[in-house]
Amino acid sequence: MLQNYFKIAWRNLLRNKAFSTINILGLALGVAACLLILQYVTFELSYDDFHTKGDRIYRVLQDRYDKGKLSTQWAGGAQAAGNSFKANFGEVEDYVKVLKRRALIADYGEKSLKVERVFIASESFFKIFSYPLLAGNINTVLAEPNTVALSESVAKRLFGNENPMGKTIKLNQSKAVKVTGVYQDMPANTHLHADLLIPHVTFINEVGKDNNPDNAWMWDGALSYLLLRPDRNGEPANPKALEAKFVPYIQKTIGAELKKYDADAVYTLQPLRSIHLYSHFMEEAEPNGDGKTVYLLLAIAFFIVVIAWVNYINLATARAINRAKEVGVRKAVGSLRGQLIRQFMTESVLLNGLAVGLALLIVVVSLPMFNRLSGQLLSFSLLASSGFWGPLVGLFVTGTFLSGLYPAFVLSGFQPVSVLKGKVSTSRQGIVLRKSLVVFQFAASLFLLVGTLAVFHQIQFMRAQSLGLNIDQTLVINPPIVGTDSTYMRKMLAFKEELLRKSGIRSITASTVVPGQASDWNAGGIRLKGTDESKSKQYRVIGVDYDFLKTFDLKLLAGRNFAKEFGSDPKALIFNKMAAKQLGFDQPDQAIGKQVEFWGETFTLVGVTDNFHQQSLRDAYEPLIIRLIPDVRGYFSIKLASSQINSSISDIRTEWNHFFPGNPFEYSFLDERFNEQYRADQRFGQVFGLFTGLAILVACLGLFGLASFTTAQRTKEIGIRKVLGASVSEIVQMLYREFAVLILIAFVVATPLAWYAISQWLQSYAFRSTIQWWLFAIPFAMILLIALLTVSFQSMKAALTNPINSLKTE
Repeated sequence: MLQNYFKIAWRNLLRNKAFSTINILGLALGVAACLLILQYVTFELSYDDFHTKGDRIYRVLQDRYDKGKLSTQWAGGAQAAGNSFKANFGEVEDYVKVLKRRALIADYGEKSLKVERVFIASESFFKIFSYPLLAGNINTVLAEPNTVALSESVAKRLFGNENPMGKTIKLNQSKAVKVTGVYQDMPANTHLHADLLIPHVTFINEVGKDNNPDNAWMWDGALSYLLLRPDRNGEPANPKALEAKFVPYIQKTIGAELKKYDADAVYTLQPLRSIHLYSHFMEEAEPNGDGKTVYLLLAIAFFIVVIAWVNYINLATARAINRAKEVGVRKAVGSLRGQLIRQFMTESVLLNGLAVGLALLIVVVSLPMFNRLSGQLLSFSLLASSGFWGPLVGLFVTGTFLSGLYPAFVLSGFQPVSVLKGKVSTSRQGIVLRKSLVVFQFAASLFLLVGTLAVFHQIQFMRAQSLGLNIDQTLVINPPIVGTDSTYMRKMLAFKEELLRKSGIRSITASTVVPGQASDWNAGGIRLKGTDESKSKQYRVIGVDYDFLKTFDLKLLAGRNFAKEFGSDPKALIFNKMAAKQLGFDQPDQAIGKQVEFWGETFTLVGVTDNFHQQSLRDAYEPLIIRLIPDVRGYFSIKLASSQINSSISDIRTEWNHFFPGNPFEYSFLDERFNEQYRADQRFGQVFGLFTGLAILVACLGLFGLASFTTAQRTKEIGIRKVLGASVSEIVQMLYREFAVLILIAFVVATPLAWYAISQWLQSYAFRSTIQWWLFAIPFAMILLIALLTVSFQSMKAALTNPINSLKTE
């Protein structure tokens, strides 16, 4: 019997090629889009899920308060947090402390390698985290000073086929260290990626025991992770209960010091597995993902596949009249309703099976393009994983059941006597259902299209705004790594002088960060000289040389720039407008000449600039201090003449290699570097736009099939209207009207939902565009035009048909 069901289903599929093609193609596109998004979402949700102790690992977050108001939120908080909490709370079984460091040069014999991702880690790193150690002792690999652990790829590039264990390498051409461990390259789905690990004890020795960071509560920058002790049932200690214990401990330990500044510090615990999607704080190990984006894409996947299933239901129930006599004959010769339901469900199985097979092919072909679009590295190996086949089987079973069940019950419910007498007609309920489903399809498509336009509008808005500084034609060289000793000042000045002799170079400056980077120098305790310590505030600081303001065309609202003729300028500061206001001056000129306490030293405020965007417009203006450091070790920003870029780069490379030998010449253009901040938003917009387009395409496929069937059902009506004098345009308008009304209803449904979603999404941007009327009008016009074009072929064909042929139709 099952074989017979499939044979009949196959014949019906071939007999109705147009409807079958539309259904299979629509379902295949829907399933393929859903699978691609599910792989993206699954990958994003899989971050740090491989750690065997992951359910017991929590990161310590630090919130700093100033006069009762939240001022900064830190992922990398106080240096003393991890070891102090371990020593004072029994719930903490162990801890690990991780500090991010700048890139360094590693030398072994004749081989020299720049290592980008360098971290300092305390000795429990490999005990707490499940990063496989390929060589070395897990208990001692990070226990001794002047040693390092290397990633497998770095070890391979430095040592080739040699065994690296026990070998000595040089860091930055000066410090000799011994290799005590090699670990497997950290997987893509972790928030920590280290190519080289330096033991924390080395760091302690370098800063000196008098400045032991393990005792420092006012020295931020350490990522601290706690491993909570399990209870008798194997469950970790309650993190909320532990957080509550932190409060009195902090007050007892540093409460008096915080009180002097009218400040406070609150420590909370963040689950390891939530870091990637829900953490965007200061001193993150690397940029993280966005949980809202992930779940929004998951919603899009749901919309697309549901639209595809809706197409099947619409077309299957619309064709019910054509199959009524088949049902009547089957029932007349003894078929039971259950058998008919199984027959029609078999057709659904066959059609969904073919669609899933085609979807699989689409996924394989489109995966490389999707990787480029999304920035992920999904590989064909996913085809062998349960994470791929599970959703695929789930979509097939769910799709077969949901899309096939309702049509099966409708078709099997016809009464044989009525249908064989030709008295069956489309029910009002069926028509309402089909129209409701069409409204749902196009409401979902409109919602997605409005969202896509809003994303790109916000990106364009941010990129079009004035930054308050000039980043055009600016080449940035990464900071030198080696040779930053006592001779650095002389080399730096000579390098700048030589470049300024070149006709293609207009100006050059050095700074700790460049526009587009968050300053990792956060300074608290800053106040006007002579005021109480409780008046202290926190500021972000940029260290610069004399030419920073000139190179970036920063606008001075009051005061002057740094100048060499003022011998006191190494003790000078320039504030931005927001920093001056935070210091207590509403008018910038009131701040000029004031003396400022800065970490026990007295500085003079010599200038106030207008506010400028140090980072993207996603972030609000920050109170910034520009501090003069004549020999600042940082990035070189070089303003070029537009007509001589290639020759200037060649000249710069030559001088760089002369003055800073051993340092790689790595450069980028600042405008491109700044716009990298919007890359995640752009990728999101592209992915959003791609799947919005697919949703519209799938909906239009269904609309084309429905229009074809509707037109065929009204063939005789059209013939009569033409005989009575109706023109071709009148008949086309009549056929258009029905679908235009449905799209108008869809617009009314989608508009308030889209407006609310956009307004909520924009809240994450400090500088955001307004919601314009055209964000809704353009998608409506586009969808209406696409829909009318979709039905045009069938409408024009019906309207141009000879009425004699139409009236002969039975």
